[in-house]
Amino acid sequence: MKKITSLTLLFLTFSTLLFAQLPTKVYTLADTLRGSLNAERTWWDVQRYELAVKPDYNDKSITGSNKIVYKVVQPNNGHTRMQIDLQEPLIIDSVLYHGGQRLKFEHVGSVWYVHVPAQKLSALNNVHIFYHGKVHQAERAPWDGGFIFTTDSLSRPWMTVACQGLGASVWYPNKDHQSDEPNLGASLTMTVPDTLVAVGNGRLIFKKDNHDGTTTYQYNVKNPISNYCIIPYIGKYVNFKEKYAGEKGALDVNYWVLDYNYPKAKTYMPDQVHKMMKSMEHWFGPYPFYEDGYQLIDASHTGMEHQSAVSYGNGYKFGYRGRDMSGNGWGLKWDFIIIHESGHEWFGNNITSNDLADMWVHEGFTNYSETLFVDYTFGTKEGNEYNFGIRKGIKNDTPIIPDYGVNAQGSGDMYPKGGNMLHAIRHSLNNDQLFRTILRGLNQTFYHQTVTTAQIENYISKKAGYNFSKVFDQYLRTVQVPVFEYYLKDGKAFYKYSNCVKGFNLPLSLKKEGVKTLKIIPAQNWQQVTLAKGQDALFTKSGIEFMYYLQVKNTK
Repeated sequence: MKKITSLTLLFLTFSTLLFAQLPTKVYTLADTLRGSLNAERTWWDVQRYELAVKPDYNDKSITGSNKIVYKVVQPNNGHTRMQIDLQEPLIIDSVLYHGGQRLKFEHVGSVWYVHVPAQKLSALNNVHIFYHGKVHQAERAPWDGGFIFTTDSLSRPWMTVACQGLGASVWYPNKDHQSDEPNLGASLTMTVPDTLVAVGNGRLIFKKDNHDGTTTYQYNVKNPISNYCIIPYIGKYVNFKEKYAGEKGALDVNYWVLDYNYPKAKTYMPDQVHKMMKSMEHWFGPYPFYEDGYQLIDASHTGMEHQSAVSYGNGYKFGYRGRDMSGNGWGLKWDFIIIHESGHEWFGNNITSNDLADMWVHEGFTNYSETLFVDYTFGTKEGNEYNFGIRKGIKNDTPIIPDYGVNAQGSGDMYPKGGNMLHAIRHSLNNDQLFRTILRGLNQTFYHQTVTTAQIENYISKKAGYNFSKVFDQYLRTVQVPVFEYYLKDGKAFYKYSNCVKGFNLPLSLKKEGVKTLKIIPAQNWQQVTLAKGQDALFTKSGIEFMYYLQVKNTK
């Protein structure tokens, strides 16, 4: 027993030393408060936001309020506090309960604790929060995020917000967690100089001249919406509109562009939007927000996926600001921002991840929507070439899925690596009708919902009739690129996987014109298959790597 105990202690000591050398991410209290669902958050469920703001362009400040309608979903068991997020340097001035009772509050940094009266289960209550102050400004939008006070090319004021990742609490008070979208939608009321036009998500409800040099605009969305997608656009906008004949009928489409962009926008934007809609509705199903319409809006930054109000800043150029993301020409035949950011209406806005750690659900699928767009518009071969081309952007620096519950976002590989993983799964199925059914089924099954990666992974495996769990583990949770090893001998192929998670089992459907398709499921031990006539030609490094994100090694 002493010997066993000593060996155990030795092993534990070695393990401790080993893992102590691994880099560990240190999270702050602010990370935890933003990213976790704690006692001050879980007892209430947001039903609606009614947000009103008045930005001051010269002072770089805002005043505003947000009426938060919520439902009591858990007995608060003595918890009479609710956590409201509002980032410094903004300040909450007062909080009214049901429009009357003034509530007490205190704050720790950017987290504000509001003391509410006793709450009855299932009750529908509201708090009206009034706030003001200097607002954090984005220095390099949309990457760092914040309020944007800038000018257009004629030096006229132009204002908007980009806040994904940083959080909507950078400019208004809310429950800043992706899992809780307002079930009954949101309204955004903007009071701006009467020389400017304000645009928001959804539909214009009213426009009011205040006869004091300002005009008030109110927009409303009926559908659930992510906090970071509620965005004001304020500038010298002009509007043109159309009805698009989509899968669910006539879709209201509005284009809001700076006045001097109108001549080029009136033909350029509809052309790209029509092609986008045809592709996305084909692969993913009907546009998810017919009730709120679709808008494409000039923005001062590159672009973002703001629900029913997609921001556009690609300079009316094909590619990504004139650059080809694939490196093989296909990325220069369409407008990257219109296609990519609009693709988020299905993955990101319709289907939203509960936790920031699962953002691959947004970005991996939307990255893959680019491949699907090229496939639908130009052809399958062209789609394959585009997908292979964007693979050069994969860094394999850190796993795509990081820690949960701490407002952490994983590697940027969630874009090209996520898209390549989905392309590999599609090729492994070798059944585009089934694959399309899965994509459309995801948008139908999880319509207007927040989800976990487990739900998405399990759905795909169930509908595919094959367990892809180890495939997801490999590409989402490690930085290893699997190696497919093979050699040919005596009319047989010998093959296996290495440098992979235990149980990695991505099927390979090997195809070539004029040759019978061969489907194999490699494992970590050597397997073999007798080849039919000509099937030896299916085993080439370039051919397999072109279709699957693998490293291929001929061990002969």
